[in-house]
Amino acid sequence: MIEKAGLTVGDRLPAENELSNQLGVGRSTIREALKAWQSMGIVTRNKGAGTVLAVEISANSVHVPITLKLEAESLLRTNGVRRPLEIEAVRLAAMNATDLQRQSILDYADRLLGEHAAGRNWRKTDRLFHATIHDACGNPLFGQLIGQIHRVFHDIYEEPLGTPLLGESSITLHGKLAEALVAGNVATAVQYMLEISCIVDEEVRKHIDE
Repeated sequence: MIEKAGLTVGDRLPAENELSNQLGVGRSTIREALKAWQSMGIVTRNKGAGTVLAVEISANSVHVPITLKLEAESLLRTNGVRRPLEIEAVRLAAMNATDLQRQSILDYADRLLGEHAAGRNWRKTDRLFHATIHDACGNPLFGQLIGQIHRVFHDIYEEPLGTPLLGESSITLHGKLAEALVAGNVATAVQYMLEISCIVDEEVRKHIDE
């Protein structure tokens, strides 16, 4: 549709109702598609300016690499916002966690490592591991904010970069992070959390450099 209409970077896309009529789909479908495109950087959307094409799209272009690159860049930005929150939550948890919370963190780490070693999907346990750290930090806002950031991205991308186990190479560090938290070693726990976040970034950047 974009190529057929002769649209190039900087051009405004037709209104949602016009796109709906042209493509024969509901406005809600158009709205969700544009929302996904905006998140990937394909279009920009501003009140008054409308929806503007931000990258060149054509029927002859290789869509998958372009989309993956934009998705990777979006994930890097998301992780950049999330990183300082995760690090601060870890710092506070190392200082404030109760004995019961420290044991729970260790239990989830053991479960996470076990699932990974057995070749099972460990993603849910990974979320529970980090959620336990958020609970242990003593400030519920950390868990709420990080959870919202996570949902914003994953509402659009069910499997970021087509990789359901993104961040797999950081799994072994989760056990070391748990041990540092249980020991109340603030500096070491913060360092491991930073390393985990950086490893995820490295995996994402591979999709940009390909």
